[in-house]
Amino acid sequence: MSVGFVMLVHTALDRAAAVARHWAERDCPVVIHVDRRVPRAETRAFAAALTGLANVRFCRRHRCEWGTWSIVAATITGTRMALNEFPELSHVFLVSGSCLPLRPVDELRSYLAERPRTDFIESVTADEVDWIVGGLGRERFTLRFPFAWKRHRRLFDGYVRLQRQVGFRRRIPVGLEPHLGSQWWCLTRQTLTAILNDPARTGHMRYFRRVWIPDECYFQTLVRRHSTRIESRSLTLSKFDFQGKPHIFYDDHLELLRRSDCFVARKAWPQANLLYDTFLGPGTAGMNRAEPNPARIDRLFSKAVERRTRGRAGLYMQSRFPREGWENGPTSAPYSVFEGFSELFEDFEDWLGRMVGARVHGHLFHPERAEFADGETVFNGGLSDSAALRDHAPRAFLTNLVWNTRGERQCFQFGPGDRQEIGWFLARDPNAQISVITGAWAVPLFHSHQSFVDLRKRAALLQRTEARHLDILRAPQTRARVRIWTMADFVLNPMEPLQILIDEIAPRAQRRLTEAPRLADLTGFGQFLQTLKNQGMKPYLMGDFPADDGVRAAPARPRRPYLVQ
Repeated sequence: MSVGFVMLVHTALDRAAAVARHWAERDCPVVIHVDRRVPRAETRAFAAALTGLANVRFCRRHRCEWGTWSIVAATITGTRMALNEFPELSHVFLVSGSCLPLRPVDELRSYLAERPRTDFIESVTADEVDWIVGGLGRERFTLRFPFAWKRHRRLFDGYVRLQRQVGFRRRIPVGLEPHLGSQWWCLTRQTLTAILNDPARTGHMRYFRRVWIPDECYFQTLVRRHSTRIESRSLTLSKFDFQGKPHIFYDDHLELLRRSDCFVARKAWPQANLLYDTFLGPGTAGMNRAEPNPARIDRLFSKAVERRTRGRAGLYMQSRFPREGWENGPTSAPYSVFEGFSELFEDFEDWLGRMVGARVHGHLFHPERAEFADGETVFNGGLSDSAALRDHAPRAFLTNLVWNTRGERQCFQFGPGDRQEIGWFLARDPNAQISVITGAWAVPLFHSHQSFVDLRKRAALLQRTEARHLDILRAPQTRARVRIWTMADFVLNPMEPLQILIDEIAPRAQRRLTEAPRLADLTGFGQFLQTLKNQGMKPYLMGDFPADDGVRAAPARPRRPYLVQ
């Protein structure tokens, strides 16, 4: 059993020469096609590096361009020479100049000898291919493509649009069912001879000359007419990223390539000295009869694609940051937003920190400064409390704060007196837990003892702002977990909603509250609201507070525990 290689070369000629010599010195004929665009001086130096090897040939050169017939023409030319010059060949293995042998030649010969009539080529019907990325599916066989996609992109796209508009469709030759697959194959002499000598070959070539990317469909389609046994898979390890570009293997992929058990890998980085020194070095002892199984490393490639396209939740990368919706989750961890709690309770932040063991901040989006916990001016990750820096990119401020404190629950206060640009971001973030006591912003106004003329204007502004914020929280686009109480309903029974909130933040605690935060003095609050009404402003977000203070808190008892029976 003899196997030969047809090598398509256009760059990194020194590495291609080393690989060709590796195979030729092990009695594997090699036919090399050098892209016609490679300068003659480089081609002569390349040929000189392979002098003295009687089983190496150079075939007629074609000017190759991606996605065009020229690559198939180069493959046909090289294959014809291999079959004519080396009659002992039983198989022809198509490779590129950037391919790297992963297993000894003797193992490949043994593997093919056990399957003497089997053609190894990925060949899947065009209607069932699901790996096409940003390209044409069935249309690549029914439209004409006279222009190169990379060199004449505008002409290419314009001509495709024109054909669609006029309803042009090419007729697929009788007896052909278009198939697609990897360009890199290993076919038997019998199958290749039948393809190259097919009486309908001229018509087939004329048709495929105007198919888009024919190197992925010409042999893949015709092999179905002439092969007696097809293994629809390649013996070459070739992986592609989410954009359809081939993965490049570097030195740190050494063990990964070994685990694949494939015979050849494409494509290796030309400067990967460790890979070339390892796989082109002396063969290892023993015979590895493992079946080529690239699926063993598919999981790693899938993770790499996911990390590149989606990244880690809450971590923004240059490739995704400018594009809305490309982030893998707006933030990296759950956090809690409390609206109205620090206004209604006098020591809410300290109390919450004791109950759940979380970092509880003040109003992070206060107009004057970011109120970090414990009065800090610089927080994790070098975040400054400067309002100007925060307001330059409020979304980045919050996502950085959550990212830099992963593993520690963050809680902060928010209200209508804060900067509101972050409102939609909070509502759309699934990690956000937002708890609102509507109208609680009136409590500080009630205790301020300012003139009612100023209070009325301030109260009207805060109420309009909170109403708009509540509309956002109730919008269909909201993904945050939102709980809303009116102030009147909350003060009637504060322990039940507080218990719910504590259980959500620290579900493992599983304990009943025995201490409540100290409720602000609301004596006269109902009359205060009535006075606002008398002044011409209607406060409605607080709920139903009677003017005679029918809703009021129990008398405050300093620091005694609140017992629940």
